[in-house]
Parts: sequence; C-alpha cells; structure tokens
Amino acid sequence: MKALKKVGASAGLEFVDVPEPQLERSTDVKIRVLRAGICGTDLHILAWDSSAQDMCDTVPFIPGHEFYGEVVEVGSEVLDVKVGDRVSGEGHVVCNICRNCRAGRRHMCRRSRGIGVQRDGAFAEYVVIPDENVWVHENNSKTDIITPELGAVFDPLGNAVHTTLKFPVVGEDVLITGAGPIGLMCAAVARHAGARYIAITDVADHRLDMAAAAGADVAINVAKERVRDSQAVLGMIEGFDVGLETSGNPSAVKEMIDNMNHGGKISLLGLPAREFEINWTHVITRMLTLQGIYGREMFETWNAMSAMLRSSEKLRGQILATVTDVLPAEQWEKGYEMARTAAGGKIVLDWENV
Repeated sequence: MKALKKVGASAGLEFVDVPEPQLERSTDVKIRVLRAGICGTDLHILAWDSSAQDMCDTVPFIPGHEFYGEVVEVGSEVLDVKVGDRVSGEGHVVCNICRNCRAGRRHMCRRSRGIGVQRDGAFAEYVVIPDENVWVHENNSKTDIITPELGAVFDPLGNAVHTTLKFPVVGEDVLITGAGPIGLMCAAVARHAGARYIAITDVADHRLDMAAAAGADVAINVAKERVRDSQAVLGMIEGFDVGLETSGNPSAVKEMIDNMNHGGKISLLGLPAREFEINWTHVITRMLTLQGIYGREMFETWNAMSAMLRSSEKLRGQILATVTDVLPAEQWEKGYEMARTAAGGKIVLDWENV
C-alpha cells in the first residue's frame, strides 16, 4: 500500500510503498482510510523539531491521526464494530489500568500512545487500531449526515468541543484567540450552545473573514486593533466570561487575561512554542480559572459532538466549512505547505483514490 512515512530521525517525509498492516490482537480493527486531515502535530513531525523529537519515541512510523474510513476487517473478539462501518478514530490508545483509566478518566492516561505519533497512523491506505478507539458513525454506512470530510475532522472538532464546553457558555460572553480551524469550530460550538456574544482574534484576514459564518459577532485583527475595543462595539460593560485559547501565542494569552471579567474561566488548548510570563496578579486578584485542555474526553466529547452534528444541519455546515481544501494524497507536500502557511482552513488528504 501507499503511505506517507517518517523514515528517519530527521526533517522530511517520504511517500512510499509499505506492507499493509495486519490485525495483531483479537480486538483490533483494520480500516481503509478514505480521508485524513493535516494537523499542527503533523507539521512538527515533518520538520522534526524539538516538539516532534519529544513526542515521537519510535522511528520509522506513519503519521496521521485525524481520519475517516471504512472497516474492512475485525478481530475475533470485536463486538460492536463490523465490516462496512464508516468510522473515525480516537487518537489516544490508553493502558486501561492506571489510576485515571480505572476511574474513567482515560483521556488522562499517563501511558497513552498516540496514533500517528508513537505508533503507525492514518496517512496510508489502511490503519489498524483497537476496537475501543473506533467511533462508528451510526447511519447504516450512509454519508448524507457525516460526510467523509466531516468524519475526517472529528478529532479536531473533539478538541474544539472539549475546549468550548469545559465551562458553561449559555448566555456568556466568549473570547476566542486564534481563528484557525479549531478556533472557528469553537465559535460554531459556542453559538450552537447558546453563548451571548462571541469575539475571535487572529492576524490573518482570510481566516477572520470565515469567522462570521462560524458564529462570531466580532472578528478582531490584533495586528491592527485591540480586544478591549471590541467590548465597546458589542456594548459589553464588563469583561469576557469565558476564554477559549487556541493559538498558543503568548501575546494572545496575555491579552485574553487582561480582558476577562472577574471570575472568568479560560480553556487553554493552544500549545506555546516557548515559555513565557503572564500577569499572575490579574489571575489571582480577578479570581480567574485557567484550565489546560488536551485531546478529547473519552468518550463523552465524542457523544456530545455526534449528537450536536446529527441534530443541527447548520452546525454541520459550519464545521464542514472549515475544510477549505481536499487534495489527493500524492499532493501531500502542497497540503503541508498550505497548512504550514495558514493559506486556508483545514487541509484534508484524499486516500480513497490513491
């Protein structure tokens, strides 16, 4: 089969022929990959920077963890997944025996292994994962509700849902920093969940132009204007109640803290490239809550996003609109460059027609 492979501990990837993966356990599931999204983690793996070297402990391997496909084979002990099912996959393979796993907090497993990071992933024609990591899109394998492109972004959508719904947003004023695909998804989810005002920031005008359709009331180019000015535009007397930080930009985090209402709550999803200082006096005296977010809650987030998408055609359209380009897998280099330069929204590779 064709696969995009990290062949050595250095920058670059290779589009190569490799053997098809086989079931190794009676609970494994083999999936024919139809679509796979390019994530920021994949950009780190391509560059083989310090972040990638810290995360990836096994080379060579096949990256890719955002995907949608069709089940082609199941192990003898698999009960709830069948051949022909259309599926996505939870990217964290957990141990099931540590304290957090046994307490039902599997997304906090200290032995978690990432699909496409510490084990072979979905930038290939086929991928094998444990049955408990398979998310079946229950529509008799039809694609009228969950299209292949929509199914391919369930992983980042899960990040957005986890980030947005960590704190109540009904009737609240929400500030989102970063109008990339996940930030735009956060805006759509916050609007769907009943937020009052939603403001979103970025420095790329083409991404800010997508924000209104995603549900934002105000889109702020922070290279030209300040967040505080948007509060006057919206008629806000106090600061924002909920902050959703998706950029990983130190200045964005600092400005968010400066514009929170007393008692405000911030979900931190974006990964900074370096350490930086924040105004701890504001955090303490304004009694702010800072909550780190990583991945999805397994599997409450999956249930929530599936229910929201199935019940709302509008939300499905808003999430699907974040996918701006679907490229043949052979054009992976173009896709990576578009993702690296933020030239569009979410970039998805088509593995169905390799």
